[in-house]
Amino acid sequence: MMTSKEAILSRIRQSKGRQALDAARRLDVEKRIAERKPFLVPARAQLGVEELRTLFIAKAEEVSARVLVLRSKSDMPAAIRPLLDESGLAYRLAVSPDPWFDGIDWNEFEIHKGTPRPDDMAGLAHARAGIAETGTLMLSSGAASPTLMNFMPDLHIVALSESRILGTYEDAWDMQRRESNAMPRAINLITGPSRTGDIEQTILLGAHGPRRLVILLIED
Repeated sequence: MMTSKEAILSRIRQSKGRQALDAARRLDVEKRIAERKPFLVPARAQLGVEELRTLFIAKAEEVSARVLVLRSKSDMPAAIRPLLDESGLAYRLAVSPDPWFDGIDWNEFEIHKGTPRPDDMAGLAHARAGIAETGTLMLSSGAASPTLMNFMPDLHIVALSESRILGTYEDAWDMQRRESNAMPRAINLITGPSRTGDIEQTILLGAHGPRRLVILLIED
């Protein structure tokens, strides 16, 4: 049975008078994609590991994100407690059902794994990558990473492994292609907390999503 995507592409081909790709033509297209020439990549993000880490933190903090460096993901509960205290929130946390979070001792926390609920004021997600040139987080949608986690909780906490900090957007998209044979339904690129300047040109945080973004940068 043809999927919705296949049906749409089939109608487009028919309108252009083209048939479905045969095996030889498909291999030719895949070869051209794999051998594509990269566009100009800014030199400011062509750095070593330590320099990329420093640049990512600086750029993220420039756009009102807060970065906490942790030695291990097991340190996350202790780092998150004061964040909830600052906001006067109970130790209740929506957590993406990513296996990466398995084995963490949440102790006194009330944990809800899955899609966040309307009353979840704090949510924890796992970033696929960090982009140093702009301090941007890359999060892909899927069963283990519900997109709503990036928009509903007022306090958005995102865990990022230092080894996943990349220099540029081009690096991030190349990583996506290497690690997956298909694009996810959505990829969210998040640079700082939600904001708008539409109202009298005054910056307001939390206009379309979280008012606070905290990045837990995990060393291991």
